[in-house]
Amino acid sequence: ECRYRRTTNRTGTTGATTQRSVSMVTRTTTITDPVGIHARPAAKFAQAATASGCTVTIAKQGGNPVPAGSILSIMGLGIKQGDTVEVTVDGDNAETVIDSLIETLTAAE
Repeated sequence: ECRYRRTTNRTGTTGATTQRSVSMVTRTTTITDPVGIHARPAAKFAQAATASGCTVTIAKQGGNPVPAGSILSIMGLGIKQGDTVEVTVDGDNAETVIDSLIETLTAAE
């Protein structure tokens, strides 16, 4: 089960004739793996987050977000089976990136 909220911001420099579109997408998913997010899936997720080129954070629902590119930060969340996590992607192609990251996170199970 994934839920998402999409926020799109348009920014541009004063006097510029073009604008750059930056979007931020947040989705939640429930972890079903009996051992939760341990070292191997945390490493795969961190590698995918870093490779995306976007700013990515992950948090237990209601908790403080941590950088998704850090295996230790992800492990520090102590994500267990049944926990709901919130993933946020900020940058170009955020929708595509978050789809891939959620798939990586749930495929690790």
